[in-house]
Amino acid sequence: MQKMSTPRIVEHRMYEYLVTNDPSRLDLEAMHRQLRTLYWCEDIPFDTLQTAVANSLSFGLYHGAKQIGLARLVTDFATFGYLCDVYVLDEYQGRKLGTWMIDCVMKYPLMAKLRRISLVTRDAHDLYRKVGFDSPAHPDRAMEIVRPGMYKKAQPIRARTNRAN
Repeated sequence: MQKMSTPRIVEHRMYEYLVTNDPSRLDLEAMHRQLRTLYWCEDIPFDTLQTAVANSLSFGLYHGAKQIGLARLVTDFATFGYLCDVYVLDEYQGRKLGTWMIDCVMKYPLMAKLRRISLVTRDAHDLYRKVGFDSPAHPDRAMEIVRPGMYKKAQPIRARTNRAN
């Protein structure tokens, strides 16, 4: 059995922006601050994010030293990849940085070897179509288990008290 070798680190530059899969550049605290607010992983625990990043191929988007975006690929490095946790900070949107970041991810040499690359999005279909994604050819074959709100903290139950005046 062939074990996956260490992923090759790549860098793409556009003006003062950088996309790289160098894990030493990832700012887990910044990623956590953003991801815990997004609908697909609201309130994700820091240690869960840390484990997820350690077991996937992550591409950070940077403005200088500041991480302003992320795209994470969960993959077996041979046949399949799941693109997830894609974001660009609100103050950097509208500059086509998301499209550029995903284009950089799709140019990563591994991507050409994968027979299937999947993703799930609520509202960014146009972005992903620009880099080759389309609706499933056979949606009737796809199945999933979805656990919305999995990381949300349970709201405390407050006892009702009747105060006599």
